[in-house]
Amino acid sequence: MPKPLSPEQLRRFLLEDEEIALLDVREVEPFSEGHLLWAAPLPLSILETRISDLVPRLEARVITCDGGEGIAERAALRLEELGYKNAGFLVGGTTGWLEAGFVTFDGVNVPSKAFGEYVEHESKTPSISADELHAMLEQGDDIKVLDARPSQEFNYVSIPSGTCCPGVELVYRVHDAAPSPDTTVVVNCAGRTRSIIGAQSLIDAGIPNPVVALRNGTMGWQLGGYEPARGETRHADLPSDRGLAEARKAATRITERFGVRKIGSECLDDWRQQTETRTLYVLDVRSREEYEAGHIPGSIHAPGGQLVQNTDTWIATRGARIVLVDGDGVRATMAAAWLTQMGHLGTVVLEGGLSGPLEKGRHITSICGLDTARARLIEADEVVQFSEEEATAIVDLSPSPFYRMGHIEGAWFANRVRLEEALSRIGETKRLLLTSLDGAIAQLAAAEAERFFSGPIRVLRGGNKAWRDAGLPLVGDPIRMADEPDDVWQIPFDPNRKDGKTLEEGMQEYLAWEIDLNERIQRDGTTRFSRGGR
Repeated sequence: MPKPLSPEQLRRFLLEDEEIALLDVREVEPFSEGHLLWAAPLPLSILETRISDLVPRLEARVITCDGGEGIAERAALRLEELGYKNAGFLVGGTTGWLEAGFVTFDGVNVPSKAFGEYVEHESKTPSISADELHAMLEQGDDIKVLDARPSQEFNYVSIPSGTCCPGVELVYRVHDAAPSPDTTVVVNCAGRTRSIIGAQSLIDAGIPNPVVALRNGTMGWQLGGYEPARGETRHADLPSDRGLAEARKAATRITERFGVRKIGSECLDDWRQQTETRTLYVLDVRSREEYEAGHIPGSIHAPGGQLVQNTDTWIATRGARIVLVDGDGVRATMAAAWLTQMGHLGTVVLEGGLSGPLEKGRHITSICGLDTARARLIEADEVVQFSEEEATAIVDLSPSPFYRMGHIEGAWFANRVRLEEALSRIGETKRLLLTSLDGAIAQLAAAEAERFFSGPIRVLRGGNKAWRDAGLPLVGDPIRMADEPDDVWQIPFDPNRKDGKTLEEGMQEYLAWEIDLNERIQRDGTTRFSRGGR
């Protein structure tokens, strides 16, 4: 049986050097309202779809937590069913944690964002305001604005004249993007973290240019009354031979300053043989296009800038070995230096990362516990006949944004974890048809539904994708909600806020939250942040 842990026991584990994975199994909205600092979000509703990547070692200590409502124990039991040998749960969830006198955090990606505030505080990272940047642009000063976010975010909103150059791509591409040492490089993101980390990356790497972060990013720009650009596609070019040579020199300086460790392929092979005793993550930090063109078998795509910004998206086990891969060592070195400073002391760079046989295409995550043979699957062309029978409910278990964009006509939205309660809201139901994006979550839910639903249960083979591929329509209306759509975090610059605040109020609140994080992590006392260096 899973082990119940008191808040005091869990805190002791978090302060030790042993491996531990802490998972918050609530949906993203309640998670964002208050969670433990080191809790990686993995909702119980999708647990089987991501657990093998987030916590790859079955012998690792895995602790689940919630808000005190009881799904943490349910998740720990599920982990045991999936083969995890050391699962436990936090008694009382965040409520018990607070009652014990410990600190919780609202928001998402908190460890990475808190680290950004720590870096600015410790390094006095230089920054300029939106007013100052606007004046420089108006005067025609010799400046280059580099946006440290992925292209999708850059395309949505950016600083006029800005160029997309995500995260660890900055040191890789800056020597061609700003070839003159007299050019001032301004690094921005939407808010603060990637602006700070990006600017400090260039400073740490010793580039000759003046470097500053844009204080508060595109949000600060808009709050300053300036119109942002939209739909831009400018992207910093891949480095020239000269640019790559300079980038490698910069990476060498980072290696020497922060003691970045490197291993060869033989060592990686040895570590792969030791995964029963030590967790191993192998992460390729290049762009998606480069990764899909060819990567080492078993590696997962984790673009370097986003890896530093959203570490808990890829790494749930503290104390694990983390091997970073790229083609020339520059981007992997930059990401490794930052992860090490964040406290991931098992981080190394794989030398000659792309030597040997390579795989092409995307990484396909294994879905644990999926018993296709057990599921009663029906094809898309059988759905109409089945659903026309008396009191049949079609329930769509897709994420709520996808349900809103398109679902089978007449389908209800529900969350897998609360399916029994959702059926009670739907009303009389004698037959149940389940679907989801690709059918996987629906299959998992069908096995669980047999415990509380006595009528016939069917699952649409291939889910909504198969329905669409069969040429059948997915509709946006009517919206039929049998459950609360709490699986979405509202971004601060969402113009359609649920809380009634204006866009400007949301931005100001978010920026104040980020700035406050450094003081809050001091009170928490479980971080191992360090600027280190030699």
